[in-house]
Amino acid sequence: MKKKEYLVITFAETMMALYMEKVCKEDGKEGRIIPLPREIDAGCGLAWATEKKEREEWENYLIDRQIIFEKMVEVMI
Repeated sequence: MKKKEYLVITFAETMMALYMEKVCKEDGKEGRIIPLPREIDAGCGLAWATEKKEREEWENYLIDRQIIFEKMVEVMI
């Protein structure tokens, strides 16, 4: 299986990850909830992964939608 590069957004709380999934589905944003990759150290065991890696666009979206995240990391999955 060929790996792809993703932008992974991590959260301190599971509820925020689930809220992210709900809001992104409503807004038609590309991505999905995944188990936290081993190479990332973060608060909860879930993360949002997207092939659309425009970090600034995602940061603005998260702020606008009041989604609290820990960090954004580009990883190969």
